[in-house]
Amino acid sequence: MAVGKIDRALVADTALRLLNEVGLNGLSLRVIAKELDVKAPALYWHFKDKQALLDEMATEMYRRMIASTSIPPGTDWRERLLVANRGLRTALLSYRDGAKVFSGSRFTGTEHAAQMEENLRAFVDAGFTLHQGVRAFTTAYLYTLGFVTEEQGVYPLPGERREGYDVDARAEMLADHPLTAAAGSVIFEGYDEGFEEGLMLLLAGIETHFGAG
Repeated sequence: MAVGKIDRALVADTALRLLNEVGLNGLSLRVIAKELDVKAPALYWHFKDKQALLDEMATEMYRRMIASTSIPPGTDWRERLLVANRGLRTALLSYRDGAKVFSGSRFTGTEHAAQMEENLRAFVDAGFTLHQGVRAFTTAYLYTLGFVTEEQGVYPLPGERREGYDVDARAEMLADHPLTAAAGSVIFEGYDEGFEEGLMLLLAGIETHFGAG
């Protein structure tokens, strides 16, 4: 493939496809270049280093997420928080190490601003200050990133369970600590239910702490 035919979108799309095969640790500009049938230096025309590529990958993940996650106008802050974070979790789980790629990356475009503006407007219209709205939404966002990071530590991809997370074996090993042993089934199983319970705790905490909405 000629260098002139490569652009940022193609490189990012290829990287996201390879991510499910090799994971974040195995993903490199050299591996991507091989897949594109070019020399690695050709990619440096578009990305100065791996972090720059990760920024573009995270941005593309976000673009795909908002394209498949619709939040109708007039939706209140509670439902916006739920829909946005459920959509984020689904998007991150679509890729091996998706949460690790997304976490700490810098968006390369401004697509996120439109939805963020609508989300914050819903908080302000409900009586929150801008500071409170930002704090509430970013706390939920960070909860989702952390939750999925831990979830993917056990299930790198849906249905693919990592070795070493047998709940029964853990309980046997921790038999002298019965509550800790029993907690394993809550920590390492039922991630869908656990995520939803966490969101409900966040909503209740936001309402109680800020007393608005």
